[in-house]
Amino acid sequence: MKMVSIRKLMLVGIVIFALVAVLVYHVPNLFIPAGNSVLAVVVGVLAVALALLFVRWQMGRYVVKPLEALSAAARRIAGGNLDFALPESRVREVADVCEAFEAMGTGLRDSLRRQAELEEERRFFIGAIAHDLRTPLFALRGYLEGLDQGLAASPEKAAAYVAVCRQKADQLDRLVADLFAYTRAEYLEQTMQSESLELGALLRRAVEGANARARHKGVRLTIDGTAEECSVQGDEHLLERAVENLLDNALRHTPEGGAIEVRWRCEAGRVVFSMADTGPGIPQCDMPHLFDPLFRGETSRNRQTGGAGLGLAIARRALLASGGDLAARNRSEGGAEFTGWLPARSAVLAATHN
Repeated sequence: MKMVSIRKLMLVGIVIFALVAVLVYHVPNLFIPAGNSVLAVVVGVLAVALALLFVRWQMGRYVVKPLEALSAAARRIAGGNLDFALPESRVREVADVCEAFEAMGTGLRDSLRRQAELEEERRFFIGAIAHDLRTPLFALRGYLEGLDQGLAASPEKAAAYVAVCRQKADQLDRLVADLFAYTRAEYLEQTMQSESLELGALLRRAVEGANARARHKGVRLTIDGTAEECSVQGDEHLLERAVENLLDNALRHTPEGGAIEVRWRCEAGRVVFSMADTGPGIPQCDMPHLFDPLFRGETSRNRQTGGAGLGLAIARRALLASGGDLAARNRSEGGAEFTGWLPARSAVLAATHN
């Protein structure tokens, strides 16, 4: 449909009135007998009326009707109803307003849908956290009541009760720490403390910290990276937490006698690192939800090994907030591999200067 501006439409109306005025003045002299002024006036009035009706019809069709529809749609939106349809208009300005109004309606619908999804996620999050907190608390309370009532008759049994209580307290501590880290990851824009750091050194520290646990489990933990310095820009605490979460995930899923290999390298404008294990791998049905908060695959739903389901979500959000990303895949030789990357510090500085 060809569009016209409202100025052109007004110009067409003026031209029509001008033509009607000319016709009213000259046509009666040609077809109406001289001296019959009444008939000439009637013809002139009819011509002007027809011209007015034509202009009104055009203005109503392409200007007034769409504006009335806009007004009705605005009232429906005010009442909470976002379903509306606007008629087409050949007037460019009116069509632009209608297009902008429809875009606003689409944005509002998307916003409300996202709000509903977030509300549903919030309810699920609170319910899952309440369940995860209640489970160790219930066990802790039971063992403490047993100690209080003297059910642990021997020192060995009392020591076993205390060990279980300590284990449940450690689980609560890890859960609260995960919740704190996840909450911080949700608001990284406000809390990030960006600084320059060497990723290779950060990875080596994390591996050294996990070596004792790996030896205790009988897992071989190796690290291999480039000799050149690989500096990145990011929040050191959050990146350390991300790397530790990935190592913790690998250790939990690698059986005794298995191996975990940590690598890193510098590429064009970014630093890439990976963690590969010899565990059972990731079920394909779990892949789309692997980084969802509170998601735990079927093989790790046991609280003794599964964690709170926040570790991988925290790791990916920390990398995303630093301008990178995290991905997972199953290796052809068996096991899972997580690969993350961060923009090199030089690339971040170059982009800032530009």
